[in-house]
Amino acid sequence: MAQAPDDAVDRLYGLPREDFVGERDALAKELRGSGQRDEAAAVKALKKPTVAAWVVNMLVRHETEQVDQVLAVGAALRDAAQSLDGKELRELTKQRRQLTAAVTTRARGVAVSLGSKVTQAVADQVESTLTAAMLDPDCARGLRSGLLVTHLTSTGLGESAAGAAVALPEALGFAASSAPPPAEQPVGRPDLKVVPDPDADAKKVAAAEAAMEAAEAVEASARATYDEAERAVTELEARSLQVQGELEERRRQIAELEETAEEVEEELDEADDARTEARTSLRKAEQAREQAETTLERLRKKP
Repeated sequence: MAQAPDDAVDRLYGLPREDFVGERDALAKELRGSGQRDEAAAVKALKKPTVAAWVVNMLVRHETEQVDQVLAVGAALRDAAQSLDGKELRELTKQRRQLTAAVTTRARGVAVSLGSKVTQAVADQVESTLTAAMLDPDCARGLRSGLLVTHLTSTGLGESAAGAAVALPEALGFAASSAPPPAEQPVGRPDLKVVPDPDADAKKVAAAEAAMEAAEAVEASARATYDEAERAVTELEARSLQVQGELEERRRQIAELEETAEEVEEELDEADDARTEARTSLRKAEQAREQAETTLERLRKKP
């Protein structure tokens, strides 16, 4: 018996990206074989996610609680921002960017743990999706669905385009199933707390608290990045010392070989001189022998 389409879609978008098309087509064939032609056609029409969409979908599934907290912070920031002045809004925007950068770093870590590297271009699209989810409630629902087929963009103004970025029209009301965290997780995972819905008189305080949460998340992410860089430097310093030692040994060997080569060159010159002298002596000996032979033959011919 085939899976229910909703469960099937959720499962498909939780697969490794390279397995999506094969599994989708196999499921559509199974549904068609069981007489569920409409469901089979709907499954067959599902789009393969872009790399950025896949990374976000994996983040949603493997870091569900983290994503829920980020979306809650985004909702509180949207509400609090309504009562802030220009300077405070600029500071809030800065903190929001720092938060999305920190979560993007986490998303890259999830992808790497699942065996996929993330280019800077893809990371930019992931960060754009996280920003859109913090600015736009529909984009937040699209992200939480875990059924993105492309990355999200939003300015928080105007009509949302979140519906076009998800696999199914009803996906904006869907919550992706959770999966176990990847085996290897980067150090310093941000621990964000949900900001409560502030009262009208406390919105500035709520915004400041949310900004502090963002700053703490960025600090944790930066600390994790620093720790990884520190470990890399330590390993490379040790390797550098080893290579320098090997290089010095090779230089010593080369110096010895160069000295030996000079000695051999001198011996070769001496041997060549000795050969020249020997050749001269040989020519003289040959001439003396020829003269002796001539004299002997002449004497033998006398009566």
